[in-house]
Amino acid sequence: MDCREALPLMHEYLDGGLKGREALALKEHLLVCPACRERLKQLEKVEALVQAWPQQEVPSGLTERIMQALPPERRKQPWWLWVRRHPAASVAAVFVLVMMGSFISLWNEDTELLVKGSDLSSVVIKGDTVYVPEGKTVAGNLMVENGKVQVDGDIKGNIVVIDGTVAMASTAHISGQVTEIDQAFGWLWYKMNDWVSTISQAK
Repeated sequence: MDCREALPLMHEYLDGGLKGREALALKEHLLVCPACRERLKQLEKVEALVQAWPQQEVPSGLTERIMQALPPERRKQPWWLWVRRHPAASVAAVFVLVMMGSFISLWNEDTELLVKGSDLSSVVIKGDTVYVPEGKTVAGNLMVENGKVQVDGDIKGNIVVIDGTVAMASTAHISGQVTEIDQAFGWLWYKMNDWVSTISQAK
């Protein structure tokens, strides 16, 4: 037994609840450990002081006054009561969950290469890679989904790559931003922004 194990046994001994093998083990430890013997003496002195301390009488009615001053306990309402009181919010929450689930399932199932842009005449597609050859210029934005983009020429616009990668040669020049979307929620956020910008342009 070490000193860390002996300390809780000392407290149990002082409370009068230490018996059997544990009492014997503590006794053996105290015989060989002067630090624990000293600690037990100090604990015995503290307990003697606590027991000798005169007990104060609690004023009558103090407990009742304290209990009355406490704020009333708020009852937790079951979730189905909230649903019953807010049917529109409940339907909206279920709709959002279903839509998010369908978006994520579409994200996982969709593996077909998709290329979008206003000027695709300068773009070469080989397998799952979209090339912008050196000396060629794409006038506008380029979006590639489920594929790789290799830029050796110029792009006068933005590049958005969804679930793919972008590689640029030293001869490449892109006037806009390069955005890579690898997560389902990032893809959902991009789609929502695209939808909002489409509606605002239509107005």
